[in-house]
This record gives sequence, structure tokens and C-alpha cells, in this order.
Amino acid sequence: MKQRVLVAMSGGVDSSVACLLLKEAGFEVIGVTMCLGEEGGEARCCGARAVEDARAVCHLLGVPHFVLDFSQDMEDIIIANFIAEYRRGRTPNPCVLCNRHLKFGRLLEYARALGCDFLATGHYALLEKKDGRYVIRRPKDRKKDQTYFLSAIPKEALPFLLFPLGHYTKEEVREIARKAALPVAEKPQSQDLCFIPGGNYREFLLRHLGEERPGNIVTRDGKVLGQHRGIFHYTIGQRRGLGIRAPYPLYVIAINPERNEIVVGRREELLSFGLVVKSFNWLVDEPPRKALVQVRYQQKPQPCFVETGEHGAVTIVFEQPLEMVTPGQVAVLYEGDVLLGGGPIEEVWHEKRSGTHQGTEREEECRYSRPQLPAS
Repeated sequence: MKQRVLVAMSGGVDSSVACLLLKEAGFEVIGVTMCLGEEGGEARCCGARAVEDARAVCHLLGVPHFVLDFSQDMEDIIIANFIAEYRRGRTPNPCVLCNRHLKFGRLLEYARALGCDFLATGHYALLEKKDGRYVIRRPKDRKKDQTYFLSAIPKEALPFLLFPLGHYTKEEVREIARKAALPVAEKPQSQDLCFIPGGNYREFLLRHLGEERPGNIVTRDGKVLGQHRGIFHYTIGQRRGLGIRAPYPLYVIAINPERNEIVVGRREELLSFGLVVKSFNWLVDEPPRKALVQVRYQQKPQPCFVETGEHGAVTIVFEQPLEMVTPGQVAVLYEGDVLLGGGPIEEVWHEKRSGTHQGTEREEECRYSRPQLPAS
């Protein structure tokens, strides 16, 4: 009996080629597109055009296609968190949260209810089983590596997932689409947040947070340098658009929502020595004491020490200070090319803490061997 797989299809080339590859591999494939509602009269994601593109691909491949309404989940979980985090003066990553709760949460539940053996997506990542356990690795195409956004998915979901594009580059995926005459072969990739059509997130926040609340722009010692338009217009590390003058460049180094203040300082004041994640999501059974950390997507991974605490708390101490570590963003850990997990940054240290590692320990050997890629 063929194994059945539900493929999440956005109407783009990646998910379409994932569907094609699984069909060619002999799976019984079902395509599904997630409808996320509207914002300001426009489809948040997967609007009419995207649905039609996904349906056209499925029709060409002889695959059934369905549309599911996840608009209420998007409102209650992803958008509510996005607004609440900006209200707190933090910078969230909604894509990580969406993957955990919608794609690999609600959609996986739907797939299992349909009797599917797997849920597949067009993410660029590798999923492998070794010694009875599943690990996510970085893909062949490091420029398209999307493992960062998979750091929060539940570990128990891994046995039911497929990432067909992990062994391909983006250009190879497009070439597969061209050879198969898929109608989305040349479709450009969207760079916007899926629930903010047009990408103007400040206008989106203004609609949801109400009127802007101007306040003071201050130095760390409290000196007032000017006025800001509202804290959600600013992010850690921002230099342009501050509207203040100084004999040297100034950057946003902190956001204080309680005092409605933007704190600015010199570039060296952006350096941090460590961070705390209160609820870290581990994808491996045995966390290492030393790892590589990314605090932003496509940032070069940096060596760090890892200290686990109670109730999922994790302290990450950098071997070398890092710039622009931002509360609300996601800290993701790797060991070699293996994704260990991640979680939202709750606290950032701008000074060294006593009793923490200072980068003198010997690096532990990676417990996982490098994956064997298929011959081209």
C-alpha cells in the first residue's frame, strides 16, 4: 500500500516541486493550501491567485487539492503574539511561531486525521533518522537554509515530516519545475510577512495598536536627545531615521515600553555577552555544553556555551560579544550542521556575568556524523 502524504502548498515553486518529487517517488499525495484570512481587504497569504496556482499544479500532477481556513488560528496565535510583542518593545519572529503552531501543529493534526503518514513542506532542510532518532540538518543549498525557522517545531512531530527539497539548490528546484512544465516555474518568491500584504508592518501595527505615542529618545544615563514617534517604529541596532544630532553615530540600544523611551548609544553599546531563553524547544535528547548560536536568520553561527535550567530555561554565553541581539527574536542552536532547537530571547546581557563560561573550555566533539548526500 502506498504511503499517503499531505503537502502544504502555497502556490509557489518550492512547494509545487515538493509535491512533484513525492508523486514521482510513489507516494499517494494530497495537496492542501492554508487560507489565513484577510487584512485591510487583501488576502493575508495564499489569496485567490495562490490558491489557483496550487490547484493548477495539483491538477497537472493528478493530485487532489483542498483549501483549509486557518484564519482564526492566525488571528488568535500568530497575529495576537506579534502585536503583543511589539507592545512590549520587542521584535518577534512570527514565521517561527507559525511553523510550530500552524504548519507543524494544526496542519499536522489535520494530516493525521486524514490518515496521512506524513506532512511535507517546501522548506530547505534535511531530516534524517540516525540511531533510532530524527535530526534536522542544514540543506545542500546553504543560501536557502530554512532550518532557523524550524527550530520551534515539536520534537514529537519529526517522525511524521518530509522535506523533499533538502538535497537540492533553489536553481535545481526551478529547473525541475521547468522540465515538468509547472505553471509556477518562474514565479518569484515573496519577501513579505505572510499576514501583512505589501510588507508595511508599521502601518499594520498602527491599525492594531491605535495612535502613535511619542516619547523621549534618551541616552543610557537619561539625557534627552529628542522625540520618537512611537516605540514600534524602532528596533535594536537602528541608526537611520532617529532625527537626533550627535558628534558621533548613535544607535538604538534598548527600548523601554514602561517609560515609553528609546535608548540610544554608541555602537560598542550594542555588544552583548549572553542571553536567556525562558522556554527553549529542544529537538535532541542530550543538549551539548558547547554549540553554535544564531540570533538572526542568515547570521553567521557563533560559538557559545549552553547552560540548561529549570522549566525549559536556557542560558547562552557567547565566546565573543555579539552585536544587535534583540529581545523577542529567536536564538537557535546548532551542533555542526545539526539543528538543536531554539526559543525567543527573553533577556540580553550587556555585561559579563560572574560564574559563566568565558570561552576557555575545550570544544566537545560533535556527536553526529556529516550526512551522506546522494550522488548527483
